[in-house]
Amino acid sequence: MVAPTPRITLSPEVGPMLGKMTALTPPRPWPALTRRRMLLGTAGLGVLVGCGSLSTSIAAATPSTSTDTFEVSHTDAEWRQLLTPQQYAVLRTASTETPFSSPLNDEHRPGIFGCAGCAVDLFSSTTKFDSGTGWPSFWKALDNAVLERQDNTLGMTRTEVLCRRCGGHLGHVFNDGPEPTGLRYCMNGVALRFRSS
Repeated sequence: MVAPTPRITLSPEVGPMLGKMTALTPPRPWPALTRRRMLLGTAGLGVLVGCGSLSTSIAAATPSTSTDTFEVSHTDAEWRQLLTPQQYAVLRTASTETPFSSPLNDEHRPGIFGCAGCAVDLFSSTTKFDSGTGWPSFWKALDNAVLERQDNTLGMTRTEVLCRRCGGHLGHVFNDGPEPTGLRYCMNGVALRFRSS
């Protein structure tokens, strides 16, 4: 004896779709991830990141509003007259020069590297080394030449290096340098002047 086939009753919402689907699947409560949605999401993220970078570079183009007082100080207009546009951007607004663009990378004569803003001596050529980063690097600053402060820009914590005499931004110091200090003072070449001895 053959068992009778069970009768399936479909709800009114499913009935019209039955001919269009190969299997009954419940509707998803969220939209499916398609290539189009993935590309649009990635493009939107790129726009947000780009806007963040733009606001960072716009902020970098305005003078620092430090309340510190330094031995050498000038008005913003005076700094603009005293420095080249590149020096002003680095020393006064904490911009960064393009790596491998400074002729001081290849400076190997004995001498002193000083601040381009106020001429105070900062580094001895005996502490200069090739870090491969594209910026002049030193493993030690001269005594009482620089100030260091925490820098939380660009989503990371670094140690900014400033000229102690004029407060000009020189670069950053990192803990990945050679012995004997283990430090790498990574300086913007445009912020420095070299005087041979």
